[in-house]
Amino acid sequence: MSTAPISAALAQSERDAVLQAIATIKEKLLFLIDLSNEERKALPKMGDKSRAFVSKALEVATQNPEFLPRSFDLNEMRKDVQLFEALYPVLLSLSQLQELLDDTSLAVGSEAYAAALQVYNYAKASGQGAGLDGVGKLG
Repeated sequence: MSTAPISAALAQSERDAVLQAIATIKEKLLFLIDLSNEERKALPKMGDKSRAFVSKALEVATQNPEFLPRSFDLNEMRKDVQLFEALYPVLLSLSQLQELLDDTSLAVGSEAYAAALQVYNYAKASGQGAGLDGVGKLG
């Protein structure tokens, strides 16, 4: 592993503050939805390349609304594009934070598990391992 061992603590008050900050984010984004896997798979996805396409299509539609059917809601498209663009930097920031949390949790969990295996081996070698035998060390 290329990272230094993690030696840190997260006080209950700090954990509570982080959880409150997450709750505040959710309160500010009341329009967030929860899609099922089937719904997620069925939706067309907008990525980096299609962002330019969507932006250009909005520009064309705005400059030439006469070719659009009356049922087409240009204002709703504009709102969708604006909301996507407003959410995009938040999504990137939270994705980076999620990756840091995942990596840190994985590394510290690995350190704890490696230490537990050492305890088990030392206890077993000294004849004191009976207390750990029923716990299932591989899992």
